[in-house]
Amino acid sequence: MHEMSIATSLLDEVLAALSGHDGARVDLVELEVGSLRLIVPEAMDLAWRSLTVGTPAAGSALKITEIEPFARCRVCGCEYRPELISFLCPKCGKADVDILSGNDIILKSLVCGE
Repeated sequence: MHEMSIATSLLDEVLAALSGHDGARVDLVELEVGSLRLIVPEAMDLAWRSLTVGTPAAGSALKITEIEPFARCRVCGCEYRPELISFLCPKCGKADVDILSGNDIILKSLVCGE
């Protein structure tokens, strides 16, 4: 379950953002997750809830927005939405691409309270 390692890194980032804000607690963590990361939201939520026990993020909610992949063919320059199992360019048929979106995990915002 790679969600546990992702949740661990996320918690590190959240706690770093809270440093210097004594008494603050996290209510909501908003993420953008590329679909190429193959994150299972339920597994991510379970990992998050188990890791945050006893931290200022305990009881906080995760809001995950999935971002679809978008690619640019390095051969012909065509930009397209690849399928998860095939990166073949619809124009030239090559599978030599730059991924423009859909492979990131971005911490968009934190909602905190006292």
